[in-house]
Amino acid sequence: MATVKVYDQNKQESGELTLAPDVFEIEVRPEILNLVVRAQMAARRAGTHNAKTRAFVSGGGVKPWKQKGTGRARSGSNRSPVWRGGAIIFGPSPRDYAFKVNSKVRSLALKMALSSRLAGDSLLVVKAIELPEAKTRHFARVAGALGLDKALIVAPEENSALIRSARNIPGLTLTTPERLSVLEILKHKQLVLLEEAVAPVQARFAKKGA
Repeated sequence: MATVKVYDQNKQESGELTLAPDVFEIEVRPEILNLVVRAQMAARRAGTHNAKTRAFVSGGGVKPWKQKGTGRARSGSNRSPVWRGGAIIFGPSPRDYAFKVNSKVRSLALKMALSSRLAGDSLLVVKAIELPEAKTRHFARVAGALGLDKALIVAPEENSALIRSARNIPGLTLTTPERLSVLEILKHKQLVLLEEAVAPVQARFAKKGA
């Protein structure tokens, strides 16, 4: 079982914590992580692109000139794709890019992402972050003490004071165990778990029977 040190917000050791091996010590398979990340990114695409085909371009209905005798190339409609202002051939149309990934695979990928951060010494457990007031400078001081650069911080629940304090610091993102995703973990170099958030993260998999 993995045992990690718990630090306070000044990077001083304040104890140890044992992590569930079936969540934080899973063999990482890049193909599964890749599949889930692609699915999450595809689901975020708006898919609102659209191009006008001949059915939607204004004009047409009358042959521009007679078929023969003018010396010009034959033409049947000014909505033709070869005309300026004409239609688009096989242009994009609105669509949904999302594709299905089984829940067990998504759950496994999340455990792999967590395990990769522990294996890479990029996982930090912090007892708590307490600020005298919701100011960016206070959170920046804590982030500097903890050595955070591009980090995902997982709090046990939404904390408006922490959100207001951290939102203007580049590279730092706050989330909760319920919103934790593979994409967000892999986008950040470091993963910071507040001590009270560890149990809810592990409980996500217990509920699903994963």
